[in-house]
Amino acid sequence: MNRPIIEPFRIKSVEPIRMSTRPEREALLEGAKLNVFLLRAQDVLIDFLTDSGTGAMSARQWAAIMEGDESYAGARSFFRLEAVIRRITGYSHLIPTHQGRAAERIFFAIATRKGDLVPNNTHFDTTRANLEYDGVEAMDLVIPEGTQPHVYHPFKGNIDLQRVEDLLKREGPRIPFGMLTLTNNSGGGQPVSMENLREYSALLKRHGKPLILDVCRFAENAMFIKLREPGFADRSIESIVREMFGHADGCLMSAKKDGMVNIGGFIALHDERWVEAARNLLILTEGFPTYGGLAGRDLEALAVGLEEVLQEDYLRYRLRTAEYMGERLKAGGVAIVEPTGGHAVYLDAKQVLPHLGPEDYPAWSLCNALYLEGGIRGVEIGSVMFGKRLEDGTETYHAMELVRLAFPRRVYTQSHFDYAAEVICQLRSRADEVRGVRITRQSRFLRHFTAEFRWA
Repeated sequence: MNRPIIEPFRIKSVEPIRMSTRPEREALLEGAKLNVFLLRAQDVLIDFLTDSGTGAMSARQWAAIMEGDESYAGARSFFRLEAVIRRITGYSHLIPTHQGRAAERIFFAIATRKGDLVPNNTHFDTTRANLEYDGVEAMDLVIPEGTQPHVYHPFKGNIDLQRVEDLLKREGPRIPFGMLTLTNNSGGGQPVSMENLREYSALLKRHGKPLILDVCRFAENAMFIKLREPGFADRSIESIVREMFGHADGCLMSAKKDGMVNIGGFIALHDERWVEAARNLLILTEGFPTYGGLAGRDLEALAVGLEEVLQEDYLRYRLRTAEYMGERLKAGGVAIVEPTGGHAVYLDAKQVLPHLGPEDYPAWSLCNALYLEGGIRGVEIGSVMFGKRLEDGTETYHAMELVRLAFPRRVYTQSHFDYAAEVICQLRSRADEVRGVRITRQSRFLRHFTAEFRWA
């Protein structure tokens, strides 16, 4: 008998959410220039914008906060976090930062130079922007199945090893290191197999290149390996995680995801040649090496969060939540990326809104429609996020037009997900009423955060 997987926690504290009417939401969206990023959170009913820093911390984490050592240098809280990260990753050197993009900014500044090229399965938005800001080419080499929303593959986050090998032979001197994102956020939260990680690492080593992992959702990736990859069913999550890290030379992490905290990040490395330079830049931009832009209480909460995220009951619930939401949407005829990922469900806006062309930004338009229909805020992963306006005024468009519904950790119950699924299925039945948009104002980098729009 298959029983429902219940939330593996009890609720101790609640936050009210405000109900709103459609006319109110129409006025609010117009005021936000048709950009859901610019809405006030108090005007959002179900907030699936991101799972980054939006989760609920546990009683153990709140208790740990009270033990935070706020000393400027050599704080006890740093050494507690360092011990946890060393145990989980096996890496010797910890460089804390206030969040993931700070880790990216510091590491890329010391490890790349203008004209370099960095391969990855798929770079996420801030990763790509930080590389491009330094004049580095960010190249996505995910397997073909990873760009086909409705093709099933258990590890659609895998990197295409043949394309990597060809690139290394052709552009080797330009490549300072290879990257791999676990799980592959831009491609639907899809996992990378241990076999692919192992072979990618070996390929890079044959060419004398290190491997750096983007591990925002490393525990979710490990759970997918346990569930889907032969030979891992009886392994503990911690042992799988340790093997994953063992194939790489270091990692960058936004701890606001699988660190289970509201702020924080870090760089962890084996190679000492990068460590001194990174710490020098850390002091310049973030803070002393034993706090790195974080309070002692943040370091304590992160140490506990990294332990709690390895709990198998939690991970089963986490992955099942996305799977359940995907089942509800598919039953209602809504096209999604399959199979569902670990932290989110991705709607295929091209299929949901077939009447909109690429110039209408269908994924962005679907985001707006979800807010108008039911107060739900998602995020576009399509041509606004990854496309560009060229100097001649033309646009480049992204291959996929996705809307990511990212689920904050330990925040919403099954009723919230049932409500969201019902709203989305109702919207799908009136999809031809959804209007496209045009960009009226944008920034050069990460334009989706602040761009302004009008109706097409």
